[in-house]
Amino acid sequence: MATLILFNKPFQVMSQFTDSRHEGIPRATLADWIPVPGVYPAGRLDYDSEGLLLLTDDGQVQNSIASPRQKMPKTYWVQVEGLITPEALTALRTGVALKDGKTAPAKANQLAEPDIWPRHPPVRHRESIPTSWLELTITEGKNRQVRRMTAAVGFPTLRLIRYRIGDWSLDQLAPGDYRKLSIHAPAAKRTNRRRSKP
Repeated sequence: MATLILFNKPFQVMSQFTDSRHEGIPRATLADWIPVPGVYPAGRLDYDSEGLLLLTDDGQVQNSIASPRQKMPKTYWVQVEGLITPEALTALRTGVALKDGKTAPAKANQLAEPDIWPRHPPVRHRESIPTSWLELTITEGKNRQVRRMTAAVGFPTLRLIRYRIGDWSLDQLAPGDYRKLSIHAPAAKRTNRRRSKP
């Protein structure tokens, strides 16, 4: 059995246990929130993003979650600047051209403002500019991909919350809280090699 931790990472917390590159005031890390020895993040979540981060003590579990080849779906709740248009949603669903290549098609839908925790510090509010919420599901892991996708279609991201990874979701976890599970580690994949004929 492997240990799996579901953690609701708060805003401005590093997705690692140490901050080796800080200058001046150190940044908050996982060590400030998770007192469980021997676990490591399965993937990452940006410092300025919030939501679900998975940690495990098993290398096979870590690889099955984090490896881009596994194409595990990840669902985000995204607050963007402006009123999202059908054309922008269509572009997200068909793939967006970024500097490092076109993204795979995403699942993209407008979302009613979710009943979630306040962010500290809050998102800057401007009366003259409305905002929208999206639910966006991707299977890739390009650097800062969701933010770059929404910006590319004309709607910069203001707040980004990862709600689900594969079958696991935040499910009432408050920011800074975690849930510890025991799961079966995936079986190692066997390589089928054809024997050469004599």
